[in-house]
Amino acid sequence: MKKAICLLAVGLVLSAQAQNVKKKPMTAPKTKTQPHKEVVYQVFTRLFGNQNTNNKPWGTLEENGVGKFNDFTDKALQEIKKMGVTYIWYTGVPHHALVRDYTKYGISNDDPEVVKGRAGSPYAVKDYYNVNPDLAVDPAKRLQEFEALIARTHKNGLKLIIDIVPNHIARKYEGKTNPQGVRDFGADDNTNLEYDRNNNFYYIPGKAFEVPTSDSYKPLNGEANPLIDGKFSEFPAKWTGNGSRNAKPDINDWYETVKVNYGIRPDGSKDFPELPQGFDQKSYKEHYAFWKDKDVPSSWKKFRDIALYWIGKGVDGFRYDMAEMVPYEFWSFMNSSIKMKNPNAFLLAEVYNPNEYRNYIHLGKMDYLYDKVDLYDHLKAVIQGKALPDHVSEIQKKYSDIDHHMLHFLDNHDEQRLASPEFAGTPEKGKPLMVVSATLGSSPTMIYFGQEVGEAGAIDGGFGKPSRTSIFDYVGVPNHQRWMNGGKFDGGKLSDAEKQLRDFYSRLLNFTTKSSALMGSFADLQKANREATAGYDPGIYAFARWSKEQKLIVVANFSWVTKSHFDMKVPTELIAQWKLKDGTYPLKDQLYQKQTAMLKVNQGVGIIHIDINPSESFIFGF
Repeated sequence: MKKAICLLAVGLVLSAQAQNVKKKPMTAPKTKTQPHKEVVYQVFTRLFGNQNTNNKPWGTLEENGVGKFNDFTDKALQEIKKMGVTYIWYTGVPHHALVRDYTKYGISNDDPEVVKGRAGSPYAVKDYYNVNPDLAVDPAKRLQEFEALIARTHKNGLKLIIDIVPNHIARKYEGKTNPQGVRDFGADDNTNLEYDRNNNFYYIPGKAFEVPTSDSYKPLNGEANPLIDGKFSEFPAKWTGNGSRNAKPDINDWYETVKVNYGIRPDGSKDFPELPQGFDQKSYKEHYAFWKDKDVPSSWKKFRDIALYWIGKGVDGFRYDMAEMVPYEFWSFMNSSIKMKNPNAFLLAEVYNPNEYRNYIHLGKMDYLYDKVDLYDHLKAVIQGKALPDHVSEIQKKYSDIDHHMLHFLDNHDEQRLASPEFAGTPEKGKPLMVVSATLGSSPTMIYFGQEVGEAGAIDGGFGKPSRTSIFDYVGVPNHQRWMNGGKFDGGKLSDAEKQLRDFYSRLLNFTTKSSALMGSFADLQKANREATAGYDPGIYAFARWSKEQKLIVVANFSWVTKSHFDMKVPTELIAQWKLKDGTYPLKDQLYQKQTAMLKVNQGVGIIHIDINPSESFIFGF
């Protein structure tokens, strides 16, 4: 679901955080760099192994098919790993609300009036201690099948993360397989009060929930269903997931979910202990020690226990949905508890407010945040001809102190597909964006399954519309299915262009995981060339990366029509820093090992003659 525009609920948390403004500016602790960049491969688990090509809008599972945990065979995992991937994000694993009858397995039916689509949103979790029955060959053994996938993933040299959605849960949450002693969300709430510190939800006392209505939308597209009657039993009504306090939420609200209460009062103030001054400099162990004797709200403990349950099963980390809608003090409590169990846990958060990035990293103890607002948004504007690439260097400088924590991506389940007409237009136009995104910083790179074979998200799934791959419907992913080739996972049905694109991604991602320069320093080459270098066309962007062992110069041409020729200047300061004497240095492109150029240094100034085609990029190394 697209969430960044939901200001009401975010404001609730941010208004509370504004009351805790530090008098002294925070200074970032030194980041301990990893020996290599990580690469995250996001898969929408329900869609990955689906070989059915019907793609009937609003189609059932029987009509359109569904992928299973077992589709991630050793061969599939090995092919993913060969592409340079180090982590798989299995998206949509926790049991969420959906429209299908699993009552013989002890699972209640969900009301289509509070489910988005037919297959349901993975962000309306119904049971945090079990997994989506759609994903199992035998739904009665769905948890065991996922445990087998965890083991299979590890056996093939990969790590995995799954979603935790802390801000909201499905309207009909039912923990059917809770561990002993675990009480369901809301089971102990005082529903007579709008707010209580230890209530799991916010309530609208005296009012019943009303199903949202719209002239333009009908559940299941108007199909008859015994539960579609204009009613859903919820009394008193709860606040909706995006923060709506109306008993009848709007059709554009996250009406399928209810908001979780973390001890933020309705006026936005905090009802829990706050971190002392200077805790942005403290380790996760010190954060853990701080919370050990503190009284915290019930919801904090529930989500901590959920996370530790999955860590105990071998999950290597989490992607946290809309983390900024939850206070960073909770993240300090939660993440420090996780790190005490697994110090290497990979903790990735969806946060869209740049003013809060450092709080969630240093105080919330997040490892990585989405680098969407700024880098992703600007690269999208560049390829659409709405902006020059020069601002990329300013973005890099702006976040230089937290560069390692800002995960880069160009495609995910929330966004328009990179190859779609609404984004880059073609997979080839996306290639220079991918080179820059993957090599600009020391943070992990993420790609979304199908991106590497040019998936354009053109399917109308019913609830989900182009240009995104639907997360609400039973659909197939055409380009990915051609790579899957009936379960052979050998790319046998790909076109030559698609094979070349996947080869490009494999070369790029594998290079990033082995390059020491990409864990090192950055220097902008735009300023030295933009105004003074003849032929340095508007679509050109260049920068340098280096370590003690390796020096790189990256040149990308974002133009899809202009072939450029120019003598690129390498500034005196960089030549001196690299300790290069006057002379000629051969350069070789690190991806294809074919294109060579020469760096000529004369009186401390470097010049490289560049011939670059539209949508072409070079990573020159020497």
